[in-house]
Amino acid sequence: MGKLVRIIYFLFALIFLGYLSLPNFEFPKPPPDSLQSNEPADTETSLRRAYFTNYTREEVIEHYLKQMKRSPISNIPLPTYRLNYPPEEAQTIIRDQTRSTFLEEIVHPLRESVFVNGFEPKESKDTIFIDGRLWRQKIIIRYIPSNLFVRIVIGVLILILTPIIFRSGEQNLKTFVDRLKGDYA
Repeated sequence: MGKLVRIIYFLFALIFLGYLSLPNFEFPKPPPDSLQSNEPADTETSLRRAYFTNYTREEVIEHYLKQMKRSPISNIPLPTYRLNYPPEEAQTIIRDQTRSTFLEEIVHPLRESVFVNGFEPKESKDTIFIDGRLWRQKIIIRYIPSNLFVRIVIGVLILILTPIIFRSGEQNLKTFVDRLKGDYA
């Protein structure tokens, strides 16, 4: 039994390190028929871009999920999670004074993530009229890449510590069961 567990663990370790070794994504492409914002706050870093779009929230999120579900090189499906944040967090995560009606994060665990912030005007004074067009919303995309070296180091540490923690937990459980047996014997 111990040999089978070691083989399975070794195979898992290879797949895990392979996942961590895949190259980072490039900055995601904007939704079709969107207009990139040239406002100073939207162009101050290459890892954050803003667009005006007529897509709905779900269409925007689905657009970015579609780009991130598979590895850009080998088209391998990747674990991709969608996290929802309160819109108030946009001022901390995206940029101070960012207006928001929704904020979501698309994550590859232990790898990169993309924050998608959307502002859809509710009042007529907030209407988005740019370049002679009326837009449904303004979205701000913030890409958080990760360093390959750091990913591999963390992955190796996880692989080293997992069996140690498992054995320790196993020993603690055995000690606990032995004490229970001793108390009730």
